[in-house]
Amino acid sequence: MNVVIAIDSFKGSLTSLEAGESAARGIKKVYPNATTIIRPLADGGEGTAYALANGCGGRLTNVTVTGPLGKPVVCQYGIVDETHTAIIEMAGAAGITLVSPKERNPLNTTTYGVGEVILDAIKNGCRRFLIGIGGSATNDGGIGMLQALGFGILDKNGRQVEFGAKGLQQIETITTDHVAPELSECTFRIACDVTNPLCGDLGCSAVFGPQKGADPTMIMQMDKWLAYYAALSKAVFPNANAKYPGTGAAGGMGFAFLTFLHASLESGIKIILEETRLSDFVKDADIVITGEGRLDGQTVMGKAPIGVAKIAKKYGKPVIAFSGCVTKDAVACNAEGIDAFFPVLRGVVSLDEAMCTANAMANMEDTVEQVFRLIQTFA
Repeated sequence: MNVVIAIDSFKGSLTSLEAGESAARGIKKVYPNATTIIRPLADGGEGTAYALANGCGGRLTNVTVTGPLGKPVVCQYGIVDETHTAIIEMAGAAGITLVSPKERNPLNTTTYGVGEVILDAIKNGCRRFLIGIGGSATNDGGIGMLQALGFGILDKNGRQVEFGAKGLQQIETITTDHVAPELSECTFRIACDVTNPLCGDLGCSAVFGPQKGADPTMIMQMDKWLAYYAALSKAVFPNANAKYPGTGAAGGMGFAFLTFLHASLESGIKIILEETRLSDFVKDADIVITGEGRLDGQTVMGKAPIGVAKIAKKYGKPVIAFSGCVTKDAVACNAEGIDAFFPVLRGVVSLDEAMCTANAMANMEDTVEQVFRLIQTFA
């Protein structure tokens, strides 16, 4: 038996690799001679650098950069030396988890550190970039990142504007004279699963600003400043389009990547599945296993398990999913390629007990074992 296992992380409990290894142990209890192929999985959010580095034969490295509040933070990112590829999670340098609730204020938080990570990757020989932009603490339109990369985001005195969204109101000129020359050799694929434009009622300020600490007055101000920034950008980059789907992602980082770095904004799971070449393994499988921490109605909206299932169904393979918990509306997954799904919790426990890594690994192993015992009876 040949089983391909591609399970997304159980956030706060199991990494993708831990989940996969636990499932493999359960299978081996029933089919000791089975071939189990574990492919790390992510959707462009937390765990993407780890999953892709492992799945593509890369490595992880650390760099100290400017955090969202201007203080140093250590950001981990992945490098695949063979393809000169960097795998970066924006949240590692400008994430909301790096800012305490009482300090959350998008007028002050900056993306400067993201640019510093990119420069470090360039120094390490990278020219291909895969960047996840979820979980940001910022709404600065990406100007901090652009400043770090050498773009002039200048005020009336010709100086770089201040960090944070408050810097947007100070912009008078955008220049490209001192941009890092290596950027012309770089390509950027951005994992972006939101379709919000930069401005307006569905823009980044209105939709995502409140969770980053913005009050109604800030939201109105930032939206106006971002519109002006977009107009100035269009004068330098005529193809700039603030209405393009995804330009409002990560507080306007989508706009900065698309406009200034000529990036492509793509589905996170699409990037992961292509880069890890999952289809090459699935086509020879007898069974495909996937899953995530919680299977629900949102899973079918482009999340990792559905991406796996679609590839499996392309080759006519059966798909079984395992998760920490399932909701009633998870039945929608059956129509999207997941033939059956199973929660791994085996009793009523506290949240801490359920999230404990050792318990979660044992629960995954035991549940997978029982499912494969059932499969064995029909073999």
